Amino acid sequence: MKLVTFEQNGNIFPGVMKGDYIIKLASFVSLRDLNFSCHKCLLPLIEASDERRLGLLRDELGSISDETLKKLAGDGQAFPAGSVKLRAPILRPPAVFCLGFNFRSHAPELKRPVPEVPVIFMKPSKAVVGPDDNIVLPKVATRVDYEVELTVVVGKGGKKIPKADAYSHVFGYTVLNDITARDIQQRDFALMRPWLRSKGFDSFAPIGPCITTSDELTNPMDLELKLTVNGEQRQKSRTTDMVFDIPSVIEYISSFTTLEPGAIIALGTPEKIGQLHDGDVVEATVEGIGTLRNRAVLE
Repeated sequence: MKLVTFEQNGNIFPGVMKGDYIIKLASFVSLRDLNFSCHKCLLPLIEASDERRLGLLRDELGSISDETLKKLAGDGQAFPAGSVKLRAPILRPPAVFCLGFNFRSHAPELKRPVPEVPVIFMKPSKAVVGPDDNIVLPKVATRVDYEVELTVVVGKGGKKIPKADAYSHVFGYTVLNDITARDIQQRDFALMRPWLRSKGFDSFAPIGPCITTSDELTNPMDLELKLTVNGEQRQKSRTTDMVFDIPSVIEYISSFTTLEPGAIIALGTPEKIGQLHDGDVVEATVEGIGTLRNRAVLE
């Protein structure tokens, strides 16, 4: 399933895609015990999900006929996908974890060694924006870069999760564009504090366009990633080039902190990072999920 958070007439709802339509999650019988009014995004579903609940939702979605879909649209429970604005699937994730240098091709590009243990940093939740939102290029930075990344969405939370159980804690996957003020990062490298400031500006963590549930991506360690700027391809690789796989990353992070439902873990970017300029349209794509589109604008 492809799950989204969307805005329609100024209101925000969680939904699921069915063909060319998006259906409100609140319209499903299997989810009527969930309260979506507080978070107004996918977080309540993620927090309450298990195999049984997702199976019921999947079966209910599969049983919707074209005729029923038209009726839902007439009742204001479904909308043509092109008529609504997609938001970040989780508007304010409990945590945004990111990996540095997790592609074998990327570390040498920045003249850094391939790490022996995962390099983890975090972004503030205010860095999160959604599809078609602007990436704001701050005046204090002279170079701001793009980085396409496959991103895990944590389902069942936990601490000290062994690798063998890691995938049972994955709700699904999304796309994150890890925006980086590269000149600030290089200055901060020299001061031994390279990550938070350069990665943490507002709008520096676009995510979306959806969350693809884990049952649909059976082999996330062999997916194509690519990124274009103004239609020109800049990055292209596969997750097979990752240094640390998903179970290793989940085991490592959960060894020192509790992973909560809805936390996201961006798994690093391949080589050929590059600069964004005012007006650039950047599209980050991960196979099996979709394309996250944003425009860069000067502060």
